[in-house]
Amino acid sequence: MSAGTQSAQRPRVAVERAAGETVVTHEDVDRAHDRARVWKARSGHGLRAWAWLLWLLIGPGILVMLGENDGPSMLSYAATGAKFGVGFFIPFVILTFVMALVVQEMTVRLGAATHRGHAELIFERFGPFWGWFSMIDLGIGNFLTLITEFIAIRAGLGFFGVPAWAAVLLSLAVLYSALLSHRYWTWERVTLAAAAFNLVFVPVALLAHPDWSAIGHALGTWKPLPGLDKDTVLIVLSDIGATVTPWMLFFQQSATVDKGMTAKDIHFGRIDTLIGAGLAALAALGAMLAAAPLFGHISADSFEAAQFAQALEPIIGRFGASLFALGMVEAGIVAAITISTSSAYAFGEVTRRPHSLNLPVLEGKSFYAVLGLCAAAAAGIVLIPGLPLVFVVLVVNVVAVLAMPPALVFLYMLVNDKEIMGGVRSPRWANALAALVVVLLTAAGVLYGISVVAPQALARLGGS
Repeated sequence: MSAGTQSAQRPRVAVERAAGETVVTHEDVDRAHDRARVWKARSGHGLRAWAWLLWLLIGPGILVMLGENDGPSMLSYAATGAKFGVGFFIPFVILTFVMALVVQEMTVRLGAATHRGHAELIFERFGPFWGWFSMIDLGIGNFLTLITEFIAIRAGLGFFGVPAWAAVLLSLAVLYSALLSHRYWTWERVTLAAAAFNLVFVPVALLAHPDWSAIGHALGTWKPLPGLDKDTVLIVLSDIGATVTPWMLFFQQSATVDKGMTAKDIHFGRIDTLIGAGLAALAALGAMLAAAPLFGHISADSFEAAQFAQALEPIIGRFGASLFALGMVEAGIVAAITISTSSAYAFGEVTRRPHSLNLPVLEGKSFYAVLGLCAAAAAGIVLIPGLPLVFVVLVVNVVAVLAMPPALVFLYMLVNDKEIMGGVRSPRWANALAALVVVLLTAAGVLYGISVVAPQALARLGGS
């Protein structure tokens, strides 16, 4: 095995060298405690031991999937239901989560096999230029998305009469409070508990009394797109961008490393990601079905302040509308936590600075500074009056789709790099699925470009 292979495959250890001695850091001790519990659970037998091991190893996959069910995503799903009903979009949204599962499984293997974050690996394997490019590209996209998260929080709390400034301060307080433990395990469990509230959209959908026969028909027949114009293409790309985005690659791989997962844990990482995709798809369909009764009665484009809850109140009652609004708040807060963390991870990986949620503030000053300042700046922009919410969230999701194919090319090359992946590099079937995802995302981007540059050609394409 080459020196480069050994360097890539050994666990990343945060150490300091002083006078020729290796000093074990706070980060090492915390991660060692977590791994000791995993080792103990793995030595057990039976279903109980397996369930305990699963509990210890799940987290990054569920967080990344429910974290991507953020404010813009849930508004996109609600706008889809209000504007188009069910028909084409129920099976389509399920397909987007299958795409996300394919992509995120690769990040699990990459993080567990190399013990390196995504930006760090790009920096090491493709050079400083591409490392910095990926980090800056991610940072810009994340910041734009963070703005929409705080808009969603403001809109959700506004349903209860909370002023915009108070909503922003409250959300920042929750975000910063999640960091107080200086412990990845605690941060992960607290954030998971908050993320579970994303499922509130399921009872909201049930309160809307969905047409189950129409849903079954949509799943069984998959109707064609309801026309092919610029607005329809925008919704299609927005729903894709609500499920598959670049920050997810960076977050899950870095969280897998911060959790200390190894190649032996990949199977559980896949289960974790599958559970996350299933739960997130359920919540996404819930938001779409909750807003479906508005189809044909209102224009979803008119919700400048995301007042879906108010529009739904006559249909699902005050309680259901309140749940919808609280779901928007949860979606925004959890996504703000995970997205700002992904930016901090990428910054630390590229600049070679300490980057772990196991670090005390003084040892991880730059990591926590990037995380906190990104969130605070985005929250401040939200207080600017007159921001067109629905337009902003749809455009942010579209930008995420357009940025995804280049990110997937890097991921594809890394998971097929035999030197760093060894025996867990991608098999042919996984490469075929990944290539199909790249093709679909690229085709969606091209379709959107046609809708902007030559809408007449798009109309002719839709009519053919």
